[in-house]
Amino acid sequence: MKKNTIVASLLTIISHCSFAQPPLVYKVENTGAHFKPPALPLLNQLPVIDPLPDPFQWANGKGRSVKFSDWEKRRNEIKAQIEHYEIGRKPVRPDSISATYTPGETKGGGTLKVNITANGQTITLTSQVALPDGNGPFPAVIGMNSLNGSIPADIFTNRNIIRIRYAHNDVTTYNKPQNTDPFYRLYPDQNIDNAGQYSAWAWGISRIIDGLEMVQSNLPVDMKHIAVTGCSYAGKMALFAGAFDERIALTIAQESGGGGATAWRVSETIGNVEKLGATSNQWFKNGLFEFSGLNVSRVPYDHHELMAMVAPRALFVTANTNYTWLANPSCYVASRATQEIYKTFGIADRFGFFIDGGHNHCAIPESQRPAIEAFVDKFLLGKTDANTNIAVHPYPDWDYERWYKWWGSGKPVFPGEANSIKIWLEAECGEVGSNWEVRNDAKASGGSYVTVKPGLNSANAAPKDSLQNQVVISFTIDKEAVYSFMAKCIGATAEDDSYWIKIDNGAFETANGLAGTDWQWGRLTSVSLKPGKHTITVTYREDGAKLDKILVTTSNSSVISPEAAGGNCR
Repeated sequence: MKKNTIVASLLTIISHCSFAQPPLVYKVENTGAHFKPPALPLLNQLPVIDPLPDPFQWANGKGRSVKFSDWEKRRNEIKAQIEHYEIGRKPVRPDSISATYTPGETKGGGTLKVNITANGQTITLTSQVALPDGNGPFPAVIGMNSLNGSIPADIFTNRNIIRIRYAHNDVTTYNKPQNTDPFYRLYPDQNIDNAGQYSAWAWGISRIIDGLEMVQSNLPVDMKHIAVTGCSYAGKMALFAGAFDERIALTIAQESGGGGATAWRVSETIGNVEKLGATSNQWFKNGLFEFSGLNVSRVPYDHHELMAMVAPRALFVTANTNYTWLANPSCYVASRATQEIYKTFGIADRFGFFIDGGHNHCAIPESQRPAIEAFVDKFLLGKTDANTNIAVHPYPDWDYERWYKWWGSGKPVFPGEANSIKIWLEAECGEVGSNWEVRNDAKASGGSYVTVKPGLNSANAAPKDSLQNQVVISFTIDKEAVYSFMAKCIGATAEDDSYWIKIDNGAFETANGLAGTDWQWGRLTSVSLKPGKHTITVTYREDGAKLDKILVTTSNSSVISPEAAGGNCR
């Protein structure tokens, strides 16, 4: 009997050793820094991937691996791609860095100063610090531009957690970046064109963590339990920081919107939200905007992979359905995809998401507090019994799986794509109002297109809802589904590349960023429709925009070929 007990105990030990979970945090900024970056092709050399890219597929397209032992290499491929195409290079820790911590005149406060020298320039990052009573060491949260981000302070103060304010303007100024900002002076090869502010801000947070490592003798931070948090643009900031620094144990990205915990591809399909072509070009490098519109399908990664860069560390994201601009359904799809990655590594409890509404932007309703507290308890305080299996959302019927069902197949297409419905409509064959003109162009489908009369603009709101201002096109569908509305347009500049559109009797919404000097396809919106007769109404927003053709389709393909003649011309 005793022999059997010993054997059973040994098997238990072997089992635990064989299936040891990935670490909760690391001691260095990037454990995979030694890996060489992958090839980084130009836009026209990149393949079209309409659904979400496979996070486990190697960048060269030759195979994939779901082994956690390979994740650090794959993670650094994603890192290199995001730096190259989206935010610019995040410099490594400089050789010359020093830090001091000075206690304040009143108990529980102080100031951390981090001095960084590179390329003959020196800058100082100054952070306000709020300490709990006692000797520590204490977990710490770094709040974007405030001591605790937008999370109620008591969630941290009641748990004896140090709060540290990251003053991001010490690195580069929010809403007004200049090449004379401290970061760009340190790194003259980086500028406001080839490097977005998120690479600079993420770099600054890493330097704050460097400083914390240096002053542990008089600022007792538990370096294994550091969190970052922020909301809105600062939610993006927290997410990039957590993704790019493996010393951060917990990332809380609150209501981060497009460019944060959403997917560029998904956002492109859901109307007037913060899409790739509509986000701030101050935050991201200029080259990213080559991928706007249907080119988004050539981005070799998407933000489920930015979110997954946090793995195996903990990540919690939120969204707010009161604010359409935040692209909340996109957050849901990206979160479900990220959840699959965490589940693959056997650490599903380290990722959670909470999408709700009924409150102000960046406010934390009482219903959301327990979820945040659970993540803080488990990943900053080590309370393993805290329930962090959190997936709150208002989208019970949303087919999120179709965005990643192809993973592992090597064939990046949506399910049922071969049987998709396509209804072709010529703009000039609709009811064309008197404020519009039909013009000839041999390159246009059917040889004609429509454009509003010169001088008619209505950028801030849709013009009067009358037939003279509109092009109304009728069509009939036989099957209930989500339909994408695509438009073949010319928008020569950013001042003449948009319309107001509505489907049936819905509200007008903006269709913007349909730029191009030759006829090309862009996405207008996506709507769930029932069988029967429907209309799409187009009215003017900017004169000079030219509209040739519309495709109503259940396809999500960004490659619209071959084309067919419009069925509404009789």
